[in-house]
Amino acid sequence: MRYAIYFAPPADDRLTQTAGRWLGRDAFTGETSEFPALAGLDADTRHTLTADPRRYGFHGTLKAPFALAEGRSEDELVAAFEAFAAGLEPFEIPELTLHQLGPFFALVSATHCGPLQDLAAQAVRDFEPFRAPLSEADMARRNPDKLPERQREYLRKWGYPYVFEEFQFHLTLTGPVPAETAKTMRAVLEGIFSEHIGKPLDVASVALFVEPHHGAPFLVHSLLPLGSATQRKIA
Repeated sequence: MRYAIYFAPPADDRLTQTAGRWLGRDAFTGETSEFPALAGLDADTRHTLTADPRRYGFHGTLKAPFALAEGRSEDELVAAFEAFAAGLEPFEIPELTLHQLGPFFALVSATHCGPLQDLAAQAVRDFEPFRAPLSEADMARRNPDKLPERQREYLRKWGYPYVFEEFQFHLTLTGPVPAETAKTMRAVLEGIFSEHIGKPLDVASVALFVEPHHGAPFLVHSLLPLGSATQRKIA
């Protein structure tokens, strides 16, 4: 079993619902949906190109998935998560934009957002005591020899290379998209997420996700509003 600390809007948020329909899965309920063809994008291609983000659920990574360290329990993690959420204040990302990160498409902040960077850095530090060391196989999967020196060091120390200065917030919408499909994919995503692109995004909640067993789809375990640990929602 693995856990992750993510940003996610509430289940009834319009962005959550739009993303769930696009990915074909609701991470709050685990329910899946059909994949109708879209202009220039057939159902099978869409299903294939969304496989990775569908398994992880719609989210923005704060603390990447980790197994619990020896001697730590889920109850302790949940208590720490509640304290983490209670100690934070909501803020706003001024503008979301659709961006291509290498072969992947994601919604990202259009400009540098200091509170967002600070949130991710705090999550990395606060939950590090709960993280079991990476296995050799997990390390190898990250291809450390191909990473820049600072990312290699972060991978060794924090279990994830994209933290602190290397962190870029992103709400992943696709897996790797072939170059010949990228233009079509961008047009499709711009249409589907038009209500959210170019608009602000409230960061008013954080989520604890869980992977019940290796390779299983991630589910929302708990979602908490920032600044209060009293309104716990269990998926």
